[in-house]
Amino acid sequence: MDDVLEMGRSMNKNETAETWKRQSQLGIVAKRIAKNPTALIGFIFLVLLVLMAVFAPYIAPYDYTEQNLMNTRSAPSLENPFGTDELGRDVMSRVIYGSRYSLSIGILSVLLGTSIGMFFGAIAGYFGGTVDNIIMRFIDILQSIPGTLLAITVSVVLGPGYFNSMLALSIGAIPMSVRLLRASILGIRGEEYLEAATSINARTHRIILRHIIPNTFAPILVSGTMMIGHVILSAAMLSFIGLGIQPPMPEWGSMIAGGRNLIRSCPHIVTFPGIFIMIAVLSINLFGDGLRDALDPKLKK
Repeated sequence: MDDVLEMGRSMNKNETAETWKRQSQLGIVAKRIAKNPTALIGFIFLVLLVLMAVFAPYIAPYDYTEQNLMNTRSAPSLENPFGTDELGRDVMSRVIYGSRYSLSIGILSVLLGTSIGMFFGAIAGYFGGTVDNIIMRFIDILQSIPGTLLAITVSVVLGPGYFNSMLALSIGAIPMSVRLLRASILGIRGEEYLEAATSINARTHRIILRHIIPNTFAPILVSGTMMIGHVILSAAMLSFIGLGIQPPMPEWGSMIAGGRNLIRSCPHIVTFPGIFIMIAVLSINLFGDGLRDALDPKLKK
């Protein structure tokens, strides 16, 4: 009994040391990303896009709903750098405001789906047995449905809109998070620190939150980062077919859908939203690749 209590005291004393260790590891990861040119470029562009979304009211020259019916479908000019659409709205302003919807739906959908996936993945990996079989068979069924078809089906059931699109897209992020966390937990389930936590009768939720998830979070972080770009494309796809964010909200996919009939006569209406979708997805993928390399255990010295 004394040995168990001493083990518990040593675990509490080591918590501060573990905190400092995590902070030093974060610094190492940041240095590795800074030394990776492509990851750094992706990170810079991603930060610029986020800043553009946050400060959209101060950057955009016009309100995204402001119409000028005397200046419709005009080509790019000094007054309207990206031109105007079929209703005389400034395309540049709509692209800037659209970053709020496109980026936020990508980030929030992945956060929601990953959180749900981590919850069920932790339960499946930690308890195993019948609980694991039930959860994983449900995940198998969910993964058997193509992601695009699943998002369209949920959007049809729930209806179009920002919140419903976020729910529809978040479902696709659940299976990968469940499988990644479950596999990581199976790899560390026999470690001594988990046995020590169990021997001092630590509560299950404390073991999962304080010991398991922090030591298995790296693959989830990389997967979630890479998934954001895919979700942004999926959100644009839903808006393009009329099941996502609806006009007059200036989501990039809905902007392309609104100008698709004018692509020959007024290509600027669809070109600039498409360019920003490409930049957002590319920057996220570049940063995600760099983050994966920085967190690769094989590169740690």
